[in-house]
Amino acid sequence: MTMQKSYELPLNGIPAGKSEYAWKADKKFFESYGNTEILDADLRVEAVVEKSGRYIGVDCHLEGSVTTTCDRCLEELQLPVSETVLLSVKFGSEPDAGESDLMEGDREIVWLDAADAVLDMAQIIYDYTCLALPLHRVHPDGECNADTVRYLGQRTDDDPSDESSAQNPFSALKGLF
Repeated sequence: MTMQKSYELPLNGIPAGKSEYAWKADKKFFESYGNTEILDADLRVEAVVEKSGRYIGVDCHLEGSVTTTCDRCLEELQLPVSETVLLSVKFGSEPDAGESDLMEGDREIVWLDAADAVLDMAQIIYDYTCLALPLHRVHPDGECNADTVRYLGQRTDDDPSDESSAQNPFSALKGLF
């Protein structure tokens, strides 16, 4: 399997059976999308395309790591990525959105115009990498920057969560019971 330069699958030139493709997705790849959350990346993307008659299936696997910012200490955080994407390529105009039109078994359907000869995997790689990242991105306990974590537990005088604060509208209810 050789590394491809572009993220395109030539659908018209694929012979019947299975064909394999591989790409790298790095910092420049995510910068091209204007993504500021992913600071660096080292992903290997492998796709197995199966063609049988009019059926075209794409099994894509993303493996590697991305570097982002820790939500707790704001230091760099390296997160592993291991994601499998199963696609079914269909030609023609996309039907009106209905649940049955989006999935085919456990495969997501990608609709292409009948004149399209290639499937650009770049957007798919980008989307599924972003979806593979957790919503709350933090270092494991004890690995955050100690200087930053020290300030997290401290409260200030203007902290709106302070119950004795005059700005808190619920402080009048404190003595109710």
